[in-house]
Amino acid sequence: MVRLSAAFLLALSFAVAGCGDSNGKNTPQGAQKAKEAVKSKGTIGYSALTLTNPFFKVIADNMKFEAEKHGYDLIVVSAERDVKTQADQVNEFIVKGVAAIVLNPCDPQSIGPAIAKANKAGIPVFTNDLKYDGNEGEVVCHVGTENYNGGRLAGEAMVKLLSGTGGKVAIIHFPQAESCQLRVKGFLEIVNAHNTRSQGDKIEIVATLDGGGARDEGFKAAKDAIEAHPDLAAIFAINDPSGLGARSALESVSKQDQVTIIAFDGQLIGKQAIRDGKILCDPIQFPDRIGRSTVEQILKHFNGDEVPREILIPSELYYKADADKDPELNETGIDKKL
Repeated sequence: MVRLSAAFLLALSFAVAGCGDSNGKNTPQGAQKAKEAVKSKGTIGYSALTLTNPFFKVIADNMKFEAEKHGYDLIVVSAERDVKTQADQVNEFIVKGVAAIVLNPCDPQSIGPAIAKANKAGIPVFTNDLKYDGNEGEVVCHVGTENYNGGRLAGEAMVKLLSGTGGKVAIIHFPQAESCQLRVKGFLEIVNAHNTRSQGDKIEIVATLDGGGARDEGFKAAKDAIEAHPDLAAIFAINDPSGLGARSALESVSKQDQVTIIAFDGQLIGKQAIRDGKILCDPIQFPDRIGRSTVEQILKHFNGDEVPREILIPSELYYKADADKDPELNETGIDKKL
């Protein structure tokens, strides 16, 4: 009888252990299921300008990381630069009953009615990187780069490059975006100040072309600039994709050693190009900080805390010497950074 009880207890202990394993609680897969079983505090909807640009992917990944850390889900969709698509995405977020909406406005003014609709539904709207520039809707907080001062840094880099020689410069612009307007404004302020005190080494802006903020369009704009001005000395591109498009255009006509490119962003592809000598330098942005800070402001708003209308993160000039010692260039994904 004693032996029977012991055997029974032993079998029971195995059964209990087996039951625990079958539920998966003691396995990595089970731990993940248990995590998923925890009820979410809510969902945040993020409509990116375009996820074909890695910059916005980094913002999205960091927003997701920060949101999940605090118990919120993040829905990420890409508007692909189309304001109607983005307005439809806002409508879908409203129908889903998200707790907050984050936008990179495809059009700084035309997205206003969609924002107003979210406001009417009681859903707070936030923007990052690209700012809403209308008065139909209400945005709680904008988180972005200090683009004007970043443009001034690019201007200082251009003056340093051409000081003593001067030369012709083309700007590859994306005038639809306020952030790019500010970059060019800051850039021109420094260049014009240099020209005022110039002793024969003036920097002449010979073309300002819309590169669409994209690689293909940047290629076309740079090709037009170099065909119109064969003695072009340098290009200022408002982001890395358009800068890399410009580099391809220069290589296609064997002008890559004649024309120097200064871009803007500091995306991984841009940093690699700086390391490889294809771009001279960038005023770099910090999309990881933009993403995390956006979610931090959303959480503050949820808690009833005061949230600033705007948070601007300073940029920094980044040259090859910085790229040579940058650990990010040896990383393969965001998990290593987080």
